Parts: sequence; structure tokens; C-alpha cells
Amino acid sequence: MLVLSELHVGERAVLVDLDLPETVQNHLMHMGFVPDALVAVLRRAPAGDPTVYGVDGMEIALRRETAAAIRVRPCENGDILSISMLAPMAKAGL
Repeated sequence: MLVLSELHVGERAVLVDLDLPETVQNHLMHMGFVPDALVAVLRRAPAGDPTVYGVDGMEIALRRETAAAIRVRPCENGDILSISMLAPMAKAGL
């Protein structure tokens, strides 16, 4: 199983689970980090941390230690149809 911090800029994955304290987990879930959500790695700070992720039409910066606690799986063919929500971000060069 992959974790979010292992993905490279431009890669996409499907969120599986959050292994974080309940308060942090709830906060991220309210922002769209829920199981089966599609997540795209949009950009990374020059020093490598934090990284900006796109999920549910939002851009959210996470530190590496937080992203390392979020399990993801690679996108499959059936997931590709749902990625259309990320298309506006891609067109904007994000």
C-alpha cells in the first residue's frame, strides 16, 4: 500500500485510509480527504515540504509527516472517469 507522501507531482491516487489523530482526521475529512476520494499531487515547495494536493476541487497543503499517514492506492480505469473534477486545476496549470 502506498502513502500519499510517496507520490510525485502530477500523480493521482485514490484515498484509502487516514491514520491520524481524530482531530486532524476530522479536519481533513471535512476538506474532502475521505475514503475513495481522488487526490492529485499538484506541486511541492522548493525544499520539498509542504506539498499541495488537489481533492474535491480544493487545494490543500500538507506536511510530509501528515501525508505519510494517509494511505492511497493507484488509480484504476474505473477511477479515471471521476478524475474529471480535477480537470479545471490541470487547465490552470496547477
